[in-house]
Amino acid sequence: MSTLVENGVEALAGLVRSVRGERVMLDADLAQLYGVETKFLKRAVNRNIERFPNDFVFLLSNQEVAILRCQIGTSSLQWGGTRYASMAFTEQGVAMLSSVLRSDRAVKVNIAIMRTFVQLRRLMDSNRELARKIADMEEKYDEQFRAVFQAIQQMIAGEAESKRKIGFGESILAAVG
Repeated sequence: MSTLVENGVEALAGLVRSVRGERVMLDADLAQLYGVETKFLKRAVNRNIERFPNDFVFLLSNQEVAILRCQIGTSSLQWGGTRYASMAFTEQGVAMLSSVLRSDRAVKVNIAIMRTFVQLRRLMDSNRELARKIADMEEKYDEQFRAVFQAIQQMIAGEAESKRKIGFGESILAAVG
């Protein structure tokens, strides 16, 4: 079995990409995990296309392929890269692959991938909770600092208004004289 699957969630998480706001896995990565050629994986999907609606799998645009190529360092079309549009599988699409690819290896790979997606979802939820706590703290401390700054501004404004001359003023000299 693939060393990626054996290495667990962390290794598989590196294969999860973000495309169109979805967490997806690419056909070539899945084919490698399942131990089949990418063209066979695509052929199995195309033979069972009714099981793969657009929210399960979609073809990447040329622009998306170019962006991913820069991010993950795949080869260009001129140097042996893929010649057909890559498929991106959402979590549901990966789960559906287990009904199309029926080997023992496919079952084990799917279990590992589903665990990876669950772990990523938990991580995202904990990050949202942390972001919420930070925002609450910022709001709390912003209010406190705002009050301090207002007090300082009032003190500065009060000093400017109440500045008096030090020493004897004309009124005292007139009263003495």
